[in-house]
Amino acid sequence: MLLNLSDVLTTEGKVEQKEAEIEMSCFKSKMGDFRVIKKSSAVFTLTNMGQGKAILNGKANLSFQAICDRCLEDVEVPMELRFERIFVAPDHEEAEEIDTSAFMEGYQLDVEMLMYHEILENWPVKILCKEDCKGVCPVCGKNLNQGECGCDRFVPDPRMAVIKDIFERNKEV
Repeated sequence: MLLNLSDVLTTEGKVEQKEAEIEMSCFKSKMGDFRVIKKSSAVFTLTNMGQGKAILNGKANLSFQAICDRCLEDVEVPMELRFERIFVAPDHEEAEEIDTSAFMEGYQLDVEMLMYHEILENWPVKILCKEDCKGVCPVCGKNLNQGECGCDRFVPDPRMAVIKDIFERNKEV
């Protein structure tokens, strides 16, 4: 969806409220594809900061379906986006310094591209179903949040392997 910003960019002191539907149904990135479960409209407040320059304050709420990084269960990832960006007219003297080329097509704001970048910047580093998620057993693959599996998961310290070899060679029969 494109929003026309020409009024705000050309009229000094102008303040406008705009609302735009987020059309995105799936967030695709190098991390994977994440289905959008819930979404609100994006609400923008645009304020003129001088001839050809405006500040945009925006907010939106989205939820994505993802997989827990430890136990591989489905988890909902809620995201409350609040952001602020400065936009300039294409012919403004600061147009090269303030790069908005990814979001602007002339005087039109590409809402979907702006939302994509905001989601990407706010994406969590690690997605967990709960803070104390135990993950899966490295031996049998059972989800350890549902109970212990009984597998022997003891991994000896590799730095002690040399000492272990010495004891085994000198063991009396």
